[in-house]
This record gives sequence, structure tokens and C-alpha cells, in this order.
Amino acid sequence: MADAGHDGDGPEDGDEPESGPGRSGRHGSSGPGRTTKKKKRKGSFWRELPLLIVVAVVLTFVIQTFLARIYVIPSASMERTLHGCNGCANDRVAVDKITYRFSGPSPGDVVVFRGPPSWGANDEVSGEEPSGNALVRGLQSGLSLVGLAPPNEKDFVKRVIATGGQTVACCDAQNRVTVDGRPLNEPYIYYQPNLGRTQADFAPVRVPDGQLWVMGDNRNNSADARVHGPIGVTDVIGKARVIVLPVGRWGGVPDTDPQAQPSALGAPAWTSGAPLAAGVLVGVPLVGGSRRLRRRWSAYHGGSRAPDDPDPLGPGDRDGPPRPDQTGR
Repeated sequence: MADAGHDGDGPEDGDEPESGPGRSGRHGSSGPGRTTKKKKRKGSFWRELPLLIVVAVVLTFVIQTFLARIYVIPSASMERTLHGCNGCANDRVAVDKITYRFSGPSPGDVVVFRGPPSWGANDEVSGEEPSGNALVRGLQSGLSLVGLAPPNEKDFVKRVIATGGQTVACCDAQNRVTVDGRPLNEPYIYYQPNLGRTQADFAPVRVPDGQLWVMGDNRNNSADARVHGPIGVTDVIGKARVIVLPVGRWGGVPDTDPQAQPSALGAPAWTSGAPLAAGVLVGVPLVGGSRRLRRRWSAYHGGSRAPDDPDPLGPGDRDGPPRPDQTGR
């Protein structure tokens, strides 16, 4: 009698289907189909490579246009904050282009800006005009995006000294620039040897609204606002943040505010809490010590102790020395 669950036409329980020609087994042996897939995978990389290059170039352009860009320091006008000279390994700085979209430049900021027309004769970036050859000009533009070539436009880097509405002049009796009659504190100034240590005097200048008075840190070797006049806030490209090359000079670009007034006696802010801290450190041991002395004095003279106070004397000395009214009996 045939089993109800078996019709007798198929293979018996436990039998494996037979493998025929052109048919792969259950575990899948390698065949022509798999070889074709490997070839497709290998070929897909080369087809995608041009797309990856295009995406990388577009991202680089977007980042350097709207977020940050690498600039070469071409001159010595910002020594020693930023290094630049003919035939040297000039500093490459990363310039932040986002900050000034939300706030304006402040005194002490080191900024990169496009030279206004009045700055056109500035010889600090001489020889940086674009090439007349379209191919060379395109190559220069591409290299400038990553800091391997100077920008095509005449860009400068200086430090903001005063902003719109302020009056700047030089110099007071101690050879200091003044803003609104107050002398500046400029620890970053560098006087190049053989150029003297006296700044050139200039009459008071009121900086127009929307403009900046900028000067170089290498004070006697910088053609800046003293020569060409102030620059517009709209000419500013960004704020110099980090020296990225050469590796030995890697670090942040200081933005010391020269108009900041030092606190009284020049004491750091953290020292304002020093007297209180000293009082706590000295007072705690004194309070604890006086409390112990009072307990010992009370025990010595037969005074009462609170039930929960620890015994200040050892077990053998609890009675203490005899009092004057006691006699040795």
C-alpha cells in the first residue's frame, strides 16, 4: 500500500538530485557566470574613477570658495607672525571664510583681502599677474586652490588695527600707535634689522565707516594703510587661522587685540580668587586646631564634655594631674 505522503514518482527520501551537464550542485561550483561577475566588478572601478575625480574637484572648489582656502604669504611684511621672502619656503596659511559671514573683522585679526584700486601699485605682490597663456593661467588657478601657487588676484595679508569710526595716529612719546588717543599694546611688532626701531609718524586719520585700518607686523617694512589708505570690509576674504606649511611652523595665527586694556597691576584674572583660596587653606587648619585645644583645656581642668565628643586624652590620662584642692592620700 503506497504511503499517502509519497506518490512514488520522485526520488526517495534522502536521495540527492542528480547533477547533469551544465548544472551546478547545491554548493555551487564556479562557472562561467561567476567569472563574468568578477570581470564586471573589476571594470566598474575604472568606469567610476572619472566620476570620483569630478566629485573631488567640485568639492575642492566649493570648500575653497565658501569655507576655507590655502594662501601663500609672498612677502616679509608680516614677519615674524607669518614668514615670507624671495627664495624661501614661504608660509601657507588656512584662511577661514565663514567667520566674517556672521561678524565683522575686529582689531587684532590677521586678515587676507583683495587689494582695492589704491593698493594696485603695492610691490609686495609684484610679478603675480595672471599669465597670458590660457593653459598656463588655468594651471596657475588650479594650483592656487591648494596653495601651491599664489592667487591670481592681488591679495594681501595684514593685521586690523582700527575699525570704522575710530581715529588712528602715530606716534606717542613712547613710539606707540594710538587709537582714539589711547596707546596700543602690540607685542607682535617686529623691527627688521637695519631699518630702525622708530615708526614713521602720521597725522590722525578717522577711519570711515565700513572700512578698516590695517598694518603689517614688520612695522618698518610694510606698505599698508599708511601708504595706500584703509580698505573696505567688503574687500576682506577671510581670517588667517592656521599655518599649515612648512611643517616646522605649524600652529595657530595669534589675533591679539592691541586695543585691549590690561587689568590693574597687570594681574591675570585667575589671581582675583587667590586671597579667598589662601584664607580657606589657612583658616581650616586653624579652626580645627583651636577646637582640639579647647577640648584638651576643658578635660585638663575637669570641664564637662559632650557625650558624643571623643576623649581628647588617652585612657590612662583621663583623670589628669591632681588639682590644687586634692592631696595625696
